[in-house]
Amino acid sequence: MTMIQEDEIRFDARDGYSLSGRIITPDRPRGAVLISSGTGFPKGLYRRLALAGAEAGYACLIYDYRGIGGSAPKQMRGFKADIVDWGRLDHAAALDRAADLAPGQPLFAIGHSVGGHLVGFADNATAPLAHAFITVGTGYWRAHEPSYRPSALMFWLLYGPACLALTDHIPAGGIWGGTALPRGVFLQWRQWASKPDYFGHYLDQLVPHNFDAVTAPIRSWSFSDDRLCARRSAEDLLKLYPNAPSEHLRLDPADIGAERVDHHGAFKKSASAFWPMIFSWFDQVSGSASASR
Repeated sequence: MTMIQEDEIRFDARDGYSLSGRIITPDRPRGAVLISSGTGFPKGLYRRLALAGAEAGYACLIYDYRGIGGSAPKQMRGFKADIVDWGRLDHAAALDRAADLAPGQPLFAIGHSVGGHLVGFADNATAPLAHAFITVGTGYWRAHEPSYRPSALMFWLLYGPACLALTDHIPAGGIWGGTALPRGVFLQWRQWASKPDYFGHYLDQLVPHNFDAVTAPIRSWSFSDDRLCARRSAEDLLKLYPNAPSEHLRLDPADIGAERVDHHGAFKKSASAFWPMIFSWFDQVSGSASASR
């Protein structure tokens, strides 16, 4: 029987900001996995996936970006953070912390939604042996399914600006539905969402970055009932990692025995049949890397 230990931790981002994390690890890990959240989703959503990873032999770290969940300040008004900060300062530090869980063993990364956007902003973007993307697509509003576009435009043009005017951030709940979002995250996300190539339009202004340096394989999974991460959205995002061998697998919920998956249901118990696909692929990549040495 695999003995699994869970521990709540705090660790420092690149600039010293204190981040909330949770380590879920078997007694003898054969690799480490960093699980990076989608925008506005607290780390607890990913606990079941991390437990499945630990049962498969991988030490897993889940964490909250600055401004989210356990890493949020007491007062959001005036709090400064954006998505690039999440990549350069938080994701990069989390990669280092995850690697420490299994010294000498391969490091892998799982990104949900914006968690797959952050990879190229990290100064250690080349550390993982492979990246699993789950419902990772661009936020460009016309790349969503047509039925979702009115909701996106209302969020960008009406609801979000009204929230900023009243509270200086996006409050939790409401039509947003996620955790509270810092002002800078919303504004940067909205700016990118107006362009067909998303943040690719701004990469020359967002230096330093390492999108071109990522050469580890990326396997991206999306689901047919996800109106936000449509097929076009997922495939456009992969183009932002031009030197990484990548593939996109579009699944129906029935393929994993679920009635509904949508944008974040892949981490719910009803989608547990999906989780072994991720860790089995990590096994394959690790085996291939060992054979080529």
